[in-house]
Amino acid sequence: MSFQAKYANDFKTLNTAWLEKYFVVEPYDEEVLSNPQKYILEKGGNIYFAVENGKAIGTFALMYNEYGELEFTKMAVDETAQGKGYGNLLMQHCIDEAKKMKCENLFLYSNTKLEPAINLYRKFGFDEIPVEKSEYARCNIKMIKKI
Repeated sequence: MSFQAKYANDFKTLNTAWLEKYFVVEPYDEEVLSNPQKYILEKGGNIYFAVENGKAIGTFALMYNEYGELEFTKMAVDETAQGKGYGNLLMQHCIDEAKKMKCENLFLYSNTKLEPAINLYRKFGFDEIPVEKSEYARCNIKMIKKI
């Protein structure tokens, strides 16, 4: 499901949960998660949700950077829903939406500490490339998928 205002707080809550569990919420995270309209939606990107029984249990965003490149970012699945295939569903939806957006190369930034996520990205055809300067201190891997 594409962005709906009623799920805006869930976008922030779901992402803040994993950030606080594994890292810290960095200033840029706080800025983007608190202002998705400005950083994602107004720039032509979108936020998507997996919803179960009226509750957002997963999310991700497709966000354009300053170079017009499309980034897969802010993927999160509620801990109670992990291991049920929602990550696969979100990834497939991400790729389908990137195709609709005429994306040639979809990229993401992550951290190798998040092994299940890295394995999921590889499963869906993302390949590791050199990491340049990132907005995130935690970033130690960049991946790209040709669409």
